Amino acid sequence: QVQLVESGGGLVQPGGSLRLSCAASGRIFSIYTTDWYRQAPGTQRELVAAVTSSGRTNYADSVRGRFTISRDNTKNTVYLQMNSLKPEDTAVYSCHARLFPSYADYENDRYLEVWGQGTLVTVSS
Repeated sequence: QVQLVESGGGLVQPGGSLRLSCAASGRIFSIYTTDWYRQAPGTQRELVAAVTSSGRTNYADSVRGRFTISRDNTKNTVYLQMNSLKPEDTAVYSCHARLFPSYADYENDRYLEVWGQGTLVTVSS
């Protein structure tokens, strides 16, 4: 069984910084992509940032230049560094990954999609 566990959320003042972590554990051959999504009350979930196994990144326009996604393949962990936080960044942030549990799955392009439980980020004075 594969799990994603997020950490690092909390309360921060506007202009402050937080770093979220998403650690994958279990039967994993390789991780294809890892994304961070967020959902604020009364809104739809939106993609915040994504990183591929080769290190290519993509960001939502609302966070580009303020957030940085990175991954440590040796630890199966992805980070989201969030700087210059704004009240509108307040949301539950969830980690999502597409991964291959085994080499056979990788050879046959059978990836597993896994979600973390989410971590709350509150930006408020």
